[in-house]
Amino acid sequence: MKKVASLQYGVIFKKAFCQPDIFTGFVRDILGIQVHIEQVETEKSFVPIVGKVNTRFDLFAEDVANRIVVDIQHVRFPDHYDRFLHYHCVALLEQVANAKLYTPKLQVFTIVVLTSADPYHQVDVATIDFDPKDLKGRKLNAIPHRVVYLCPKHLNDDTPEPYREWLQAIDDSLDGEVEETDYQRPEIRRVFDLIEEDLVSPDERARMFDEYAMELLRQDKYREGLKEGRAEGMAEGQAKAIRENVRNMLTAGLEVSLIAKITGVSVEEIQSLQPMKE
Repeated sequence: MKKVASLQYGVIFKKAFCQPDIFTGFVRDILGIQVHIEQVETEKSFVPIVGKVNTRFDLFAEDVANRIVVDIQHVRFPDHYDRFLHYHCVALLEQVANAKLYTPKLQVFTIVVLTSADPYHQVDVATIDFDPKDLKGRKLNAIPHRVVYLCPKHLNDDTPEPYREWLQAIDDSLDGEVEETDYQRPEIRRVFDLIEEDLVSPDERARMFDEYAMELLRQDKYREGLKEGRAEGMAEGQAKAIRENVRNMLTAGLEVSLIAKITGVSVEEIQSLQPMKE
């Protein structure tokens, strides 16, 4: 067994997957395409900004034909699929300089890795395929761009190779221990060498702690938002029920002053709820 740093941390994931040989092996197996790259950029963003959000890609590389984006996310939030679809569209739109040619020079592929479980869908591999299809489902082979979502936690008996070995490797790293002999792909073994616990620098370790703290903060804010949303929803529901009761009382002929005493609703609001006279 080898002690490793968890690939749930962006700093560790990027340390391994920014290596051109590992990146190209991962892309080859997940997308089924061969790319030829010399460099993988981390924290890539475009200047000027495309759209209203300054999108930043965890890993970004391109050759003469392909633009590849890889992003890592540990906790799945409700905007998971929309967020990375937006990232993908940014990588497409950035290439369109004017209205004379809408076809991007480079094919764009986005791979999203979710290292925690997905309580909403529990799917190991999901794909957005942009190629148009006829009513019988036949592809036109006109648009090659794709988004692939990977969730190692939902690896199952039906997960095919070559996805299986990569998803298993990522998931194995999350508890800090891996058995190297279980893996055949040389790129995966090299990942384990690069993220070996003893080779994690003090700076990388500090960034891991920062990421962990930020993730907890994000989760707390998200949970607090849910609580506030539920509270607002309950309050609105109660207010709606009270207004309905006021209308019923008015219809029954009760005096406005009596309704105000019973419900606590102001006379002015009750008067505003009175049915219009024909």
